[in-house]
Amino acid sequence: MTPVTSYRLSIERSELARTRADRPDVFMMNGREWDLLDEVFAPMYSPSTGVALDFLGFQGFLGLVDFPGLDGGSGLPRINSMLEIGCGTGLIAVTAALSGVERVLAADINPHAVRNASLNAARHGVADSVRCVQSDLFGRLGPQERFDLVFWSSNYVLAPTGYTHRSPHEAAYVDPGYATHHRFLAEANNWLTPGGRALLHFSSRGDVGELLRLAEMSGRGIRAVRRRAVREGDVVVEHLLLEVTAEARVGRLARMC
Repeated sequence: MTPVTSYRLSIERSELARTRADRPDVFMMNGREWDLLDEVFAPMYSPSTGVALDFLGFQGFLGLVDFPGLDGGSGLPRINSMLEIGCGTGLIAVTAALSGVERVLAADINPHAVRNASLNAARHGVADSVRCVQSDLFGRLGPQERFDLVFWSSNYVLAPTGYTHRSPHEAAYVDPGYATHHRFLAEANNWLTPGGRALLHFSSRGDVGELLRLAEMSGRGIRAVRRRAVREGDVVVEHLLLEVTAEARVGRLARMC
């Protein structure tokens, strides 16, 4: 196990971000102030949230999500509805609503995160557009709910099967046995509107080979839409925006990784 993929290292990173003395109650990102509660992933201590915002391109696009090269076209149609899995502080969900997405469901297994996202939706005046729910992936969704976009910036570090999170905060960093990733791959497309997209933010801190194996087991395909190399301390981490497809094929991901 290389240092960049070490689950022990990610657990250490989680504990440092959770307990550091200068952890604020309010932080600035993307030109706005955001509330931050205890036990909630802190976006300013990791580049992943900023990378996800850039991948999605919500700022200033009024709900138009631009993915150069996707299907050879200039981008997706207007996004009217979005489900964010693992919403944390709600920064991405709220930014989506501020960018013109009319209906956003922000879901997180961590009850502190659900409250945090609700606070930030109210802070930025989009509480009518952003609904926040505590849910283990899709477990608390209504059976008829469908979305133009399902997005998860995942806890992409693989921890051993049977590992138990010691805090709600740690669940944002590691996924034991990739059990949650397996379920996301199998189920995400079931919640899409016709023509909708299921997108997964992953990185080289995770196990790409295992993700591909799980996709094949689930009868799903994966293809890379965007990628970005980011220096994190003394290592370079490759961030990937992946599309989960209904067809059991890998597409460009295998050629990129």
